[in-house]
Amino acid sequence: MSLMISVSGIRGIVGKSLTPEVLTTFSQAFATWVRSRLAGGSGERPEILRPKIVIGRDTRPTGKAIANLVGNTMALCGCDVVDIGVASTPTVEIATVEEEADGGIIVTASHNPVEWNALKLLNARGEFLNEAEVEELLSLLESKRFSLADWSITGEVRKTEGYDDVHIRKILDLSCIEPRTIAENGYTILVDAVEGAGSTVVPALCRALGAERVETVACGGSGVFPRNPEPVEEHLTDTVETMKAARCDFAIVVDPDVDRIALVCEDGSLFGEEYSLVACADFYLKHNPGPVVNNLSSSRALRDIAGKHGQTCHSAKVGEANVADLMKRCEAVIGGEGNGGIILPELHYGRDALAGAALLIQAFTDWRREDPANRTLSGFRKGFPDYFMAKRKTAFDGERNSLSSVFSAIADSYPEATATMTDGMKLDFADEWVHVRPSNTEPILRIYTEAASRERAEALAERFAEEITTKTGNNA
Repeated sequence: MSLMISVSGIRGIVGKSLTPEVLTTFSQAFATWVRSRLAGGSGERPEILRPKIVIGRDTRPTGKAIANLVGNTMALCGCDVVDIGVASTPTVEIATVEEEADGGIIVTASHNPVEWNALKLLNARGEFLNEAEVEELLSLLESKRFSLADWSITGEVRKTEGYDDVHIRKILDLSCIEPRTIAENGYTILVDAVEGAGSTVVPALCRALGAERVETVACGGSGVFPRNPEPVEEHLTDTVETMKAARCDFAIVVDPDVDRIALVCEDGSLFGEEYSLVACADFYLKHNPGPVVNNLSSSRALRDIAGKHGQTCHSAKVGEANVADLMKRCEAVIGGEGNGGIILPELHYGRDALAGAALLIQAFTDWRREDPANRTLSGFRKGFPDYFMAKRKTAFDGERNSLSSVFSAIADSYPEATATMTDGMKLDFADEWVHVRPSNTEPILRIYTEAASRERAEALAERFAEEITTKTGNNA
């Protein structure tokens, strides 16, 4: 099993591809990279600088040991480390800025199964390293010219708490969030945190927003996931039943590191992970007009919503860092990815399920006030453009470069489509599209399609899965 390296960080299976040697090597490289960036043109010798690094982790059983190993390695490289313990990915991003740190590390494999773990790396802005920064880091790894510390400048590891509260307070301070109006609705909300980093902070946010009653499932923080941790429909059957039994108005589901959100409507239907960003953008553009950004695998519904508000929609390569970079270039006011990841620059440039939850609850609340005859979340969902997506995976553990000729050959056979080859292969047809790309986080190819009906989207996905399997020689 190969180690996955991308703008999403490094991740692998603990004890197999993610070993102590790999972890300490990457930590040394990252410390060297941070130190070189800190020195910049200041004239200071990098080896005498003491960068500050924030570390946080999700609840996986391997997380504490890895955080300790990485933190101590960074200290031995001359960095002062602030360990904030169990925290969501967006909370670590915020803490990195609040601490005026020079970088950050999040120990989490996000939605991957429990045997996986990872290091997500942040720059001084509390943002994931972009492609250019990743290349700089990989160059250091290849050369192994690490900047280490002698005994006189060894760093320290300091533990601190309280950043969940800081994160919640920042969300409540957003100008478009009104806890008073939310509280008037007396919501009962079910939270499913899949035993991850959201186990405490998501229920706390719901209460702070004004929920009357908060029910929880899988919020013990054990890190042993009771189901597949990716918050998609096929994994949420038990959550839906629990929500109905508790007579909740809706459910909020997050992944283990709380950068993705899914909503379950009162009738057990899913709001749709693609529509989290769509609904947030529709609400937010009323208060803060401007361009929006998604990624190439996201629904056309966001383009429709942007047009409704007289704004433009831009699409980036998949990956949070890529989306954030494009958002900065086009000065987008909101963006994210169609997997339930919401990026709100007013707060920070990172996918944030907590911010997403607040925007969605407020958007739903405002809609109820405008349409008192239809007060359900499923009714709210019906107000958005209706597209249907299919998402498939096919095994692929080969070299990405080998895919170029495969994608070119397939694209050539569909001259009626507009081809975009910046991130795998996307074919835009008049009323539908297909996007095939190697995953940043797993040894697979992802095949996403969207069409006017579920049947058509599924048929497209099946056709392209067969073509890819045949041409690459991999089994689906």
